[in-house]
Amino acid sequence: MNQDYLSYPYTSRRTVVFGNKGMVSTSQPLAAQAGLDMMKKGGNAIDAAVATAACLTVLEPTSNGIGSDTFAVIWTKGKLHGLNSSGHAPAGISIHALTKAGHKEMPSHGWLPVTVPGAPAAWAELVGKFGRLPLTEVLKPAIEYAEKGYPVSAVVSENWRSAFHKYQNILKGDQFRPWFEVFAPNGKTPEAGEIWHSKSHAKTLQLIAENPSSFYKGDLADRIDQFSRQHGGYLRKEDLESFTPQWVDPIKVHYRGYEVWELPPNGHGMVALMALNILKGFEFESKDCVDTYHKQIEAVKLAFADGLKYITDADRMRVHIKDLLSEAYADERRKLIGSTAMMPYPGEPYKGGTVYLATADDEGNMVSYIQSNYMGFGSGLVVPDTGIALQNRGHSFSLDPTHHNALEPGKKTYHTIIPGFLTKDGKPIGPFGVMGGFMQPQGHVQVVMNTIDFKLNPQAALDAPRWRWVKEKVVEVERHFPYHIAEELQRKGHRINTALGFSEFGRGQIIWRNENGILIGGTEARADGAIAVW
Repeated sequence: MNQDYLSYPYTSRRTVVFGNKGMVSTSQPLAAQAGLDMMKKGGNAIDAAVATAACLTVLEPTSNGIGSDTFAVIWTKGKLHGLNSSGHAPAGISIHALTKAGHKEMPSHGWLPVTVPGAPAAWAELVGKFGRLPLTEVLKPAIEYAEKGYPVSAVVSENWRSAFHKYQNILKGDQFRPWFEVFAPNGKTPEAGEIWHSKSHAKTLQLIAENPSSFYKGDLADRIDQFSRQHGGYLRKEDLESFTPQWVDPIKVHYRGYEVWELPPNGHGMVALMALNILKGFEFESKDCVDTYHKQIEAVKLAFADGLKYITDADRMRVHIKDLLSEAYADERRKLIGSTAMMPYPGEPYKGGTVYLATADDEGNMVSYIQSNYMGFGSGLVVPDTGIALQNRGHSFSLDPTHHNALEPGKKTYHTIIPGFLTKDGKPIGPFGVMGGFMQPQGHVQVVMNTIDFKLNPQAALDAPRWRWVKEKVVEVERHFPYHIAEELQRKGHRINTALGFSEFGRGQIIWRNENGILIGGTEARADGAIAVW
């Protein structure tokens, strides 16, 4: 049959999914099922999260890989834990070296934006601290998919094709040849439903499963170091050896009787919290009215203005998180929102794509997990004979030495990937997230408000039309966004653009646990979203 697997001319409806023993919600069906299989083998939600994440490096390489970073929020044994497994800049890199070489800003591809990958260390850390199964068992599904192959899903195939055509024009030189050999063998990318595999990817995952330190201190580290030296990169084995994931305390704001949790910087989850802190000072009569959207957009603009100025490596921030999240500062910023669109500027606080997945089990464990290369496949570099696609997270660094997020040796950059979590009166409601670069805090704000303010179930909260602030007064809306509201927003001074596609509006997952212990899941219709449930 000659069918178009990306054409859906008729309105389709998904319903929420219920379960009580276990649930995995993510953007690729085979990955979701692999996570659920871990629970059926005696593992818990943490094992399931890592199994799903490892599978996604194979099943959705257009968004993440072995060379990714990872952030996670884990609810277990009555407490919330945060893991920041994002890597730092190489010790040998500097603004002076890059500007001397003629760079005016951080490039998006090649070796210069490559930072230490954190994903493999995160897998080992999570399973070792909270899991129940050995890492060799948890990574087995990912290894099998890489070794034996799998049919590529529809949205992934389209993103793969798009990246290939882009890379043909911009990735020149021997350093990029391994990417084309691994991800576009025979000069083409896999079609939807076509089998793809990567033997080198499988071998690397097996090495990590048997000895996670091999990535940072062993043979894999040597290969990364050699490849970097060969093509003028700054990343060295010593940079890999010095990396360890960080356990951090999640941060929160109170929002209409709930606690909304994010991880602290260097991630920008704080942008979502600052926006919600502003918005809770307003009352919203209904979701689909111009006043609601106008205030949401203005609050996000103000929060981003602060986030883009102040957020960087937590150890090197010049302002305090508690000051940016204070009620007094939120009140001050709220006063700036009027009846028309504003140009966003940072304030002065009082001194004082990515893949996302959610898991839950019947013991009360819940995980909000996100993993990313940053811009699609990342740097465009694949370490030869390993399948390791390296991220380009360092692209977010500024080469202005006065900027809060200025490039420094050993520094972590402003990070876009953010896992969210919701509690009420200290009890878990569940994990949520919306992946997609700078859309992520905006998606979090919209999902939280859809859930709390407008009482939408998890699937409806994700299905609702989204908007995306781009810059200045420019706002992009989805094509099914209410036209009359877009017109009214335009009259308020917003510059409204309607997008034909959906890839820029994020891809979310939600799992809530109700008062009876029943799990309720929603998944993303903008991706190959799926929920595996038990």
